[in-house]
Amino acid sequence: MTATIGGIPLERLAETVGGTPFFAYDRGLLDERVALLRATLPDSVELGYAVKANPMPAVVQHLSGLVDHFDVASAGEMQVALDTPIGAGRINFAGPGKSPADLRRAVAAGVMLELESETEAARAVEAGEQLGIRPRVAVRVNPDFEVRGSGMRMGGGAQQFGVDAEQVPALLAEIGGADLEFLGFHVFAGSQNLNAEILCEAQRKTVDLVLRLAEAAPAPVRYLNVGGGFGIPYFERDEPLDLAPVAANLGELTAERVAPALPEAQVVVELGRYVVGECGFYVTRVVDRKESRGTTFLVVDGGLHHQLAASGNFGQVIRRNYPLEIGGEAGGRKPLETVSVVGCLCTPLDLLGDGVELPRAEIGDLVVIRQAGAYGRTASPSEFLGHPPAGEVLV
Repeated sequence: MTATIGGIPLERLAETVGGTPFFAYDRGLLDERVALLRATLPDSVELGYAVKANPMPAVVQHLSGLVDHFDVASAGEMQVALDTPIGAGRINFAGPGKSPADLRRAVAAGVMLELESETEAARAVEAGEQLGIRPRVAVRVNPDFEVRGSGMRMGGGAQQFGVDAEQVPALLAEIGGADLEFLGFHVFAGSQNLNAEILCEAQRKTVDLVLRLAEAAPAPVRYLNVGGGFGIPYFERDEPLDLAPVAANLGELTAERVAPALPEAQVVVELGRYVVGECGFYVTRVVDRKESRGTTFLVVDGGLHHQLAASGNFGQVIRRNYPLEIGGEAGGRKPLETVSVVGCLCTPLDLLGDGVELPRAEIGDLVVIRQAGAYGRTASPSEFLGHPPAGEVLV
């Protein structure tokens, strides 16, 4: 039962934020997760944070003192990262569809561009010429392998992400003939994976691929982003990722394969959900309790417009419930009942908990959805049906 977040009682926190619904991120849990990664990952590997997982400025500011790199996927995220002390040289701009204006902003700021196409490479050259600055670039590679068991596949096959591995040598030749500072490669094949051996296999294949591609590199490889894909448990049968073998495998690959072949390369693991996902909570309040043909519905003042993933409409094939509970004192003093928790939107898609067993809740009680630190507020259709946005707080 969630009685407090960051040591603050839920009802008091709701008053502090200004009411429900809201997202709360526990900085103590955030610190613990980064400390675990630092203690487990090899010292030779640097840690990057994918800002898209949670771009709340306070969260990004806090992480700027804990991680080595920020990976951004838009000009807006880039500005949030640039507002922190981490420094432009530690910010990497990935993602398809970067506009010429986006690229000029990144080049002007000194942010590294992760090129996703020949068009982007040509636009980077043009931006550099216009600004009189030599752009810093890496190539994002769409690998020639797939990662099994990932919640979202982002590599292998036909993809809008990155440059197909077989096309990379030709692009490297173009980069070598242009006024671009080539730094290295980024390979990311999939997200939300809880299987350590599958992640280890992906790391091995990633290193194999990069070593092949490095033979055509126009300059020594100094940056090697091997992606991440580390998952967190969302559902009842999920087992947490065993981080130790993944880290050990990465250490072996770095020491035995990357370092001898690419002595200047800095290996980076880029994580988003694994860093912030379990530090976050979505808190909403019961506004109605109703019976309909044998089903009890708890209607709350939040919904999928704030927390799309918990409704099952963000990547789930078969809908399953996120961890959900009655928060505060009400969560521990009532008999259990089976209910469905629904939001305030006029659509049957707005289902936050389907047939869940909870302590009996009354109007005014708080409902807490856990694992809400990643891909929550900014990954949800906040304008849908015109309801107010959710608050956010780092405590």
